[in-house]
Parts: sequence; C-alpha cells; structure tokens
Amino acid sequence: MKELLLVVGMAAVTFGVRYPVLALLGRIDMPEPIMRALRFVPVAVLCALSAPMVFIDGGDWFISVYNPALVGSVVAGLVAWKTRHLLLTIATGMAVFIAMRLFFSAG
Repeated sequence: MKELLLVVGMAAVTFGVRYPVLALLGRIDMPEPIMRALRFVPVAVLCALSAPMVFIDGGDWFISVYNPALVGSVVAGLVAWKTRHLLLTIATGMAVFIAMRLFFSAG
C-alpha cells in the first residue's frame, strides 16, 4: 500500500508542477524562433543522457575503437543517416555493441 501511495503522490506532484505551465503555454502563440528552438529539446536531452554512457567507462573517458558503446553508436548513427529506418538502426547498433562486448571481453 505504501508503494501505491508513493506512486500516486509522485504522479500528483509531477502533474501539479507541469500542467499549469503547459496549460498556459497552450493558450499563448509562441514566436516562430522559439518554436524552432524548442524542436531541438528532445535531441539535446537524448544526447545529454546517452553521451556519458557512450564516452565514459568506470569514471574515465574511454574513446577508443575498443569501446563497444562508442562503436555501436557510430554505426547506428551512420545507419540512421543513410536509411532513416528506426528498427534497422536500433538492431544494427545493438548487434555491433553485443558483438564487440562478446569479442573484446574475452581478453
């Protein structure tokens, strides 16, 4: 029962903080430069969340061709750029990441 109350409380706080801002912004016409800038927010957040996982290992920078996360990310980025196919991008990036983990962890 405590867990349910915790989840409901967190949902209420999250909703209570975000809804007034979204309701207000939904009624205001934002200038076009701001709307263009806001389109980059999801990409910026994704980069901010994923960059440490790709470039840092064990608290230290790990920029190398032996870094499975970095190589998988680069390959996935190239596949996404060339094909614009989400499932193929994810599958290729994960396949490269897993293959490198299997290949380079046997050392």
